[in-house]
Amino acid sequence: MAIQLVTTSAQLRTESARLLALKKGSSQGLVPTMGALHAGHAQLARTAVAQNDVVVVSIFVNPLQFGEAVDLDRYPRTLDADLALLEAEGVDLVFAPEVGEVYPDGEPMVRVTAGPLAGKWEGASRPGHFDGALTVVAKLLHYGMPGAGRGGVLPAYRAYFGQKDAQQLVLVRRMVADLNFPVEIVPVPIVRSADGLALSSRNRFLSEQERDAALVLSRALRLIEDQANAREPLDLESAQALVESQPLVQLDYFEVVDPLTLEPLAENCKYTPFRGQALALIAAKVGAVRLIDNVLLDS
Repeated sequence: MAIQLVTTSAQLRTESARLLALKKGSSQGLVPTMGALHAGHAQLARTAVAQNDVVVVSIFVNPLQFGEAVDLDRYPRTLDADLALLEAEGVDLVFAPEVGEVYPDGEPMVRVTAGPLAGKWEGASRPGHFDGALTVVAKLLHYGMPGAGRGGVLPAYRAYFGQKDAQQLVLVRRMVADLNFPVEIVPVPIVRSADGLALSSRNRFLSEQERDAALVLSRALRLIEDQANAREPLDLESAQALVESQPLVQLDYFEVVDPLTLEPLAENCKYTPFRGQALALIAAKVGAVRLIDNVLLDS
């Protein structure tokens, strides 16, 4: 069955209901994206297709997430290539609305406030980013919610998010729990290139030299991960020094945090063997391109 493109929420509701009935389906999956898709997004779609009868992928470049208009304008739009990638993965529907469909009255007066979890790490470097992200995710979760099927039974509903945006994933899970959204949030592991660089739509802006320099981020994370797996103390200072030794890389933050609260744990595991779970987060500018990465530590 060929992939379908819809641009309004009304079309999305109609077509997803039709497909669920046609397939006699009992589950629907949503993969929210901003387009410019790569193999990491393909993995999100593949996971959703494996777990659901109908899968919707949204493509919407959300203006509320961008601090400067120039960044919004610069974000790549590659709809034809995106559709081809998603069709190859077996996605049923692509929802690609215009800004006026999502925000018909202009920027919303009422927004989701991300709260204290958003005031650190990415939120500290990009004020207001997570309020904008959660506001559009809330809307997309509503748009993608399946209606009642046969006998009035609601299909299972799942939404898929990449682990690379770790702080966003924590916040989306918190929003869904705190506001009682009827959806299961499914995290999907980071997809990396063969040399270890986390796949990102921003990687296309790196020069060849900058891309080589960016590999220091995953090498530093792997250093911490190896220590955690060996149940050794975590030598975060040496890992930070490794990043800072690369002249093309300007480190923003590199920290080991609690995976639920995002509070730093480094002092607790600096001198004693690592136990339990943690999240190692890193962000840096490589040339003019800001990159993030992370690794889940689990002893």
